[in-house]
Amino acid sequence: MALEITDAMFEETVLKSDKPVLVDFWAAWCGPCRMVGPIIEEISNEYEGKAVVGKVDVDANQEFAAKYGVRNIPTVLVFQNGEVVGRQVGVAPKNAYTDAIDSLL
Repeated sequence: MALEITDAMFEETVLKSDKPVLVDFWAAWCGPCRMVGPIIEEISNEYEGKAVVGKVDVDANQEFAAKYGVRNIPTVLVFQNGEVVGRQVGVAPKNAYTDAIDSLL
């Protein structure tokens, strides 16, 4: 199950993580987000213990979406050591996300 990440826990969960972190910025009303959601859930299960996989609802948590220039959703960011090392805007195949994590493991 992908972790629900809020602005309040973003720094601790994402920026201070010692593992790669994949964050899906999404919203409930976004059609393409609903296509990416199940892919993110699969990745969350497959990478449990190896990487942190989470989702940020941009309607409820705007601080970090704004900080990282998320203007279109879904946007998936990959973090390593608190830095953005990957960005995928829009719907992409699963391997686009898993390759980004694999390159950091």
